[in-house]
Amino acid sequence: MTWNPRRLPGQAGKTFVVTGANAGLGYFTAEQLADAGAHVVLACRNPDRARAAAGAIRGRVPGASVSTVPLDVADLASVRRAADALLELPAIDGLILNAGIVHPPRHREVSVDGNELVLATNYLGHFALTALVLPALRRTPGSRVVSLGSMISRIIDSTLDDLQLEAGYRQWTAYAQSKIALQVFGFELDRRLRAADAGGPGGVASLVAHPGYSISGLTPGIRGVSEPSRGTRFVDNLQGLMAQGKDRGAWSVVRAAAEPDAVGGQYYGPRLITRGAPALQRPTRTSLDRAVAESLWSRSEQLLGVPFPL
Repeated sequence: MTWNPRRLPGQAGKTFVVTGANAGLGYFTAEQLADAGAHVVLACRNPDRARAAAGAIRGRVPGASVSTVPLDVADLASVRRAADALLELPAIDGLILNAGIVHPPRHREVSVDGNELVLATNYLGHFALTALVLPALRRTPGSRVVSLGSMISRIIDSTLDDLQLEAGYRQWTAYAQSKIALQVFGFELDRRLRAADAGGPGGVASLVAHPGYSISGLTPGIRGVSEPSRGTRFVDNLQGLMAQGKDRGAWSVVRAAAEPDAVGGQYYGPRLITRGAPALQRPTRTSLDRAVAESLWSRSEQLLGVPFPL
């Protein structure tokens, strides 16, 4: 079908959970799904910012159905509490793994659970959350998990041998590894769902999407949600030919979540890689590497102490 990101298929009656939905890509993903008629759960670390985002969506989308759940993906206790709340939902049609650190710390930091902070935030918390809410996804026909990857996987590669970066920390290596891990997880999750006969027609599907080069200065201003400074606007506008706003970056994520003809294992991104309408893309070789995936999966279970029920 021809996909128009400004005129989405109706999503009335569906429920989507978006992690990190109080700002950036997560906010615009939530707003676009709400505008299509879905109920959207904003799973966010800061309750005040979550309420501001929910208020913004209601103000911009008449009749929007929005709720919030506290979630700090870098804190496993918070992940468990959020999962308990989400399991109370009658259905989850889409779990969108968006929350993350975009600008990594200059020096290695660890989460409250002792894991490298960027990995814990961008990947490990999402692995645990998906494992814990899988029963709700399985009882919802046609449900999807959408993992937010990054085009940085085309620039910096890693076989994820040193997940915790204990041998040496570089901030952009940390970011790239965390996003590669989430992409590897997304594709491996789909393979395991299919093997368990949960990924067939009506079963749970896992897809991956990346937003291209989406930056704050090209993003519409929304009070309390998206308020780039004049300096940021000026600098980012100089990159207008190769970049786009985060509202458009969300298009690939939304298509992976709402495209009626999408199937598990697909990878969506901007047509021009850094910008443009959402289209099917070819993942990197590492993202599809079965040996990398199997090693990552088992180490993730060990680090988290959360067995994944697949």
